[in-house]
Amino acid sequence: MSGASIALDFTVAPTDNRRVTGPHGQDHGLAWLPIAVTVAASLWVLAIFAAPALIAQSTSAAAFVFEIGARICHQRPERSFHIAGIQMPVCARCLGIYLSGALGALTAWFGAPPRRGPLLENRMRLMLIVAAAPTAVSVALEWLGFAYPSSVVRALLALPLGAFGGWAFLRSLRMISSDR
Repeated sequence: MSGASIALDFTVAPTDNRRVTGPHGQDHGLAWLPIAVTVAASLWVLAIFAAPALIAQSTSAAAFVFEIGARICHQRPERSFHIAGIQMPVCARCLGIYLSGALGALTAWFGAPPRRGPLLENRMRLMLIVAAAPTAVSVALEWLGFAYPSSVVRALLALPLGAFGGWAFLRSLRMISSDR
């Protein structure tokens, strides 16, 4: 483009911090946010599963996924799954959380967004405690030296936490983005 420039000016309306307006006053809202989170969670899971195959081809994409994995996970080989002899970029527990979190986010699209209220908030807290219990108990037992579950067990025990976390987070985002 010779001599031409495009200025993008997005401002947040002072009366409602959820409304984003463009340069001509059009309302963009936050409807895109739950969609973006669902897509990002799904792509992250795909990247986790694709990384071992890509690392065999020495691609920079695989190295990037393994680097992100190293920042959020201990990546111990004995606690990780392997595909074709190549370790996955996150441990089994993290894989269980991410996989079920993405599936939970996808299921949050079914049904109307929930309404706010103290009863709903209390129920969500209780459900989070119940969903986190298997992961928390297994971690505590490992730290105390009472149990050393296999990678399959670690992944399975992480499923409820990831599924509920992904579902609840997306439902909350949908509620916020549809609130007007």
